[in-house]
Amino acid sequence: MSTSARTTLRWIVLGLLVLILALQLKLWTGAGGMPDAWRLRERVGAQRDQNSQLQRRNEGLGADVKDLKEGREAVEERARSELGMVKPGEIFYQVVEPAPGAAPAPAPETDAKSPRTP
Repeated sequence: MSTSARTTLRWIVLGLLVLILALQLKLWTGAGGMPDAWRLRERVGAQRDQNSQLQRRNEGLGADVKDLKEGREAVEERARSELGMVKPGEIFYQVVEPAPGAAPAPAPETDAKSPRTP
């Protein structure tokens, strides 16, 4: 091979190496490169997790809607718990728990004249 052919071949190889290095640099540091791809993968994973949570929530709400459409029991339960409704003839009792750290209520006083029963 002649010297001019070798020189030309060396310049071509050098040009290709520079091109490969430039492309690698762009791949690892440029916009749309590997760091961006990694960030997008993380975001896609987080979005998939959120989607699965919302899917489960939607399934639960769908079951609630089905119950409300088909049965009276679900409607009655909601009316009792959320609206405080009672059936005719029922008596509503509300038990109020004392607040934590509150002093206990004093016991009712008894009449000393009344006879005690064993």
